[in-house]
Amino acid sequence: MSPARTRLVAGAAALMAGTLLLAGCSGTSGASSASKTSVNYALPANFTPNWILPIGTAAHLNTNNKSIANTLWEPLIAYDGSTGKIAWNKAGSVATAADFAADGKSVRITLGDRHWSDGKPITSRDVQFWFDLIKANKAEWAGYNPGKAPDNWTSFKTEDARHFTITFDRSYNPQWMLANELSLITPLPQHVWDKGGDAKQVWTFLNDAAKNIGGYEKNALWKTISGPYAVKSFSTAGKVVLTANKKYDGGEKPAIPTVNLLPFTTADAEKNALRSGSVDYGYIEATDLDQKDSFTAQGYTVKPWSGWAITYMPYNFNNPAMGAVFKQLYARQAVQRSIDQTTLAKVVLNGTAVPGYGPIPQGQASDFLSSVQKSDPYPFSTSAARQLLTDHGWTEQGGVMTCTSPGSGASQCGEGVAEGTKFAMQVLSQSGSTVTDNMMSAIQSSLAKTGVKFSIKTAPVNSVLSQTPQCTSGQSICKWQLSFFGTAGSWYFNAFPTGDSLFQTKGGSNFGNYSNPEVDKLISASTTSTSNEAIQGYSAALAKDLPVIWLPEPVYQVSVVRNGLGGFSQDSLANFHPAQWKWTS
Repeated sequence: MSPARTRLVAGAAALMAGTLLLAGCSGTSGASSASKTSVNYALPANFTPNWILPIGTAAHLNTNNKSIANTLWEPLIAYDGSTGKIAWNKAGSVATAADFAADGKSVRITLGDRHWSDGKPITSRDVQFWFDLIKANKAEWAGYNPGKAPDNWTSFKTEDARHFTITFDRSYNPQWMLANELSLITPLPQHVWDKGGDAKQVWTFLNDAAKNIGGYEKNALWKTISGPYAVKSFSTAGKVVLTANKKYDGGEKPAIPTVNLLPFTTADAEKNALRSGSVDYGYIEATDLDQKDSFTAQGYTVKPWSGWAITYMPYNFNNPAMGAVFKQLYARQAVQRSIDQTTLAKVVLNGTAVPGYGPIPQGQASDFLSSVQKSDPYPFSTSAARQLLTDHGWTEQGGVMTCTSPGSGASQCGEGVAEGTKFAMQVLSQSGSTVTDNMMSAIQSSLAKTGVKFSIKTAPVNSVLSQTPQCTSGQSICKWQLSFFGTAGSWYFNAFPTGDSLFQTKGGSNFGNYSNPEVDKLISASTTSTSNEAIQGYSAALAKDLPVIWLPEPVYQVSVVRNGLGGFSQDSLANFHPAQWKWTS
């Protein structure tokens, strides 16, 4: 998943922090483009890197973390959109071949003749080290979904230093397995990271080390790498400086010696840095497209970065106050019919988004999209939304719909919804973006016409992620009702958008604990069948069942790139790849 951008202003202290941060970024000036030995890349506002370990956990899901980790430790199989299409990028991978058995029940992997930065060879043992760690600690791994990797990997057998075989519990679609599961594997330097003890002890040791952000640049653990760049510095404020790995022997040789990843507290601060010339690769918000000419006049090219993604707000179905309401399909239908996606896409997002009506990305054509999702089963109509609520036992009182007919009958509020319950819900939304603020305000206004009170609380994206976890109703952390990761906080899929992390029961990123056995079957079928029928059925089912509030899918960002910086495509999976950047003029 790749969350987002938005805005929290906590008085003068926050304003001062933003001012200081901007001043710090401006201090880099335009030296990078003048010398051609460095590049300044602007990170999304309030979206600071906070994790170096190439194994994600629930609170560390943002794509910046992943992009940095992949730059330090190359994936076994880099399956991404960095070459202009979503495919296996062998130049950025440790593996050179993946040969599937005829029955689809196993795969034999061949490693390239590669070495760690300390000169030791990268071997099958380094892959098995990752495999064993994940097997023993799967519940803490953000990529885990019950029944999927590593549950469906039944054995790891080493043939020699550069060949091994992973066996599966059944026959799988090889392209799905390659793109969505094998691409999760990252060879790790076992000879440095394995400090003895069992896999759980090693997991704890590595995760404890990764929590010490201030120690990244000095900790010897993070010095043994396989990727094109190493960490020169990594501040708790989010600025990361990468330096070319001179010992790198892979296929993506770094062309720029130093890469500065710059954090910003707001999109306006980043825009000012662009104007001052201190950013080489940045962004503007959709609302700033009318200023495009001012940036091109300064020597930049403005180009949207589109993505293979969906955007949504998860419900917390276990919230003690509103969970019972959220579990009523008619209530979710009323909320969805109150969202004017067409206007949000055209006006708030300035035409840089397309409406999204279900779990399959709609910004790009694909054979995965069902006709049901494509046709929008719940078109915008606040009058129809109000009717849904009044037909089910709700009466407007003081401007807010209130349950006046409790019970589980056809014209009642539904099981667990107590008399007097007000349809009032709060979203925790990422801070730092005017576009996101405008979107939340527009949604608030349209929901009010339906009689639904919608209040907005904001926080930085890392805080939104940590404050809106999977939970049970009895836990204090379960007070959240809706979360939104910002207008660049979409979920970016691998090549096959199966949704097993998002919407399968107990999926690793199923934040709101949505559960539907029929949907589980469709998700599972999509991973084994070579036909698109199952995934189209999944598309249709979730377009109708509304596990979340579907929202317009914006481009990842509207990029502003200094003329002369090229050699790359913007990855539709929302990762950045510094090794591909080159100063061409």
